[in-house]
Amino acid sequence: MGLPEPVEDTLCQIGGIEGLRQYLPPDEELIRKKNVFSTLSDPFRLQILSLLNVQPLCVCVMKEVIDIADSKLSYHLKTLITAGLIEKKNQRVFI
Repeated sequence: MGLPEPVEDTLCQIGGIEGLRQYLPPDEELIRKKNVFSTLSDPFRLQILSLLNVQPLCVCVMKEVIDIADSKLSYHLKTLITAGLIEKKNQRVFI
């Protein structure tokens, strides 16, 4: 394979290339992680999560702090809920 000896030695200890492949997560897990990372790529969603990290909040408080339109906030909250990053119960949103 032409690898440096220390690399080849450690690779052999885990079963070579096939052994290393066993450490790859299943496709379903990779897709879930991709969706989470994609969800986290929006600044509004990061602001929402930052607020919810302090305490559970009602939507009206988040709207006031972030200064965002109702429809836009609703869209971002739904995206975060779909990704499994937040929950909504009893008129409050929390992580």
